[in-house]
Amino acid sequence: MRTIAAGSTLPLVLGLVDGLLNALTLAAASLVGSGAPVTASLAVRVGLVALTTAAFAVFVADYADRRAYLMRASRQLNLTRRGQLATTRLGRLATARSLLATAIACTASFTGATVPLLVGAALPGLSWIVAVLAVVALAALGAALGHLFAGSPVRWAAVLGSGGVAVIWIGVWLHIT
Repeated sequence: MRTIAAGSTLPLVLGLVDGLLNALTLAAASLVGSGAPVTASLAVRVGLVALTTAAFAVFVADYADRRAYLMRASRQLNLTRRGQLATTRLGRLATARSLLATAIACTASFTGATVPLLVGAALPGLSWIVAVLAVVALAALGAALGHLFAGSPVRWAAVLGSGGVAVIWIGVWLHIT
C-alpha cells in the first residue's frame, strides 16, 4: 500500500494542478465580465476535457518512463534481445501501474476543474468566486506539499498561489472565452 501511495504523488498532484489551471483559464474571462456565465453543464464539460487530456498525457509519459527503465535494466543485465524485460511480467506490471497512475490523475484533474466551476455555477452573481477558490486550492495544495516534503509550507503556498494568479492574468490577456 505504501508503494502505491508513494507512486501516486505525481499523478495526484499533476491532476489537481491541471484541473485547477483549466478552471482558472476558463474563469479568467468571467473576471473581466466578458465570459459566458458558468453553468453546471459547462463545469462538467470542462472537467471531462481536463480528464481526457490528463489521461492521455499521464499514460503516455508514465508508461514511456516505465518502459525506458525496463530498457535500461535490460541493457545493464546484458540481455541479448532488446526490450526483453518489457515482454515479461515486469512489462505487464508497468502497464498496470501506468493505468493506475492515469486513473488517479484523471480523477484529480476532473475534480480540480469541476468543483470550483460548480461552486461558480451555484453562485452566478459571484463569478470571481471560481478564480478565488482555484487560487486558494492551489495555495492549500502548495502548503500541504511543503509540509509533506519538509519544505516551507508558506513558500510552497505562495509559489502555487502566484502561479494560479499568473494563469488568471494569462487567461484574461488571451481572452479565451
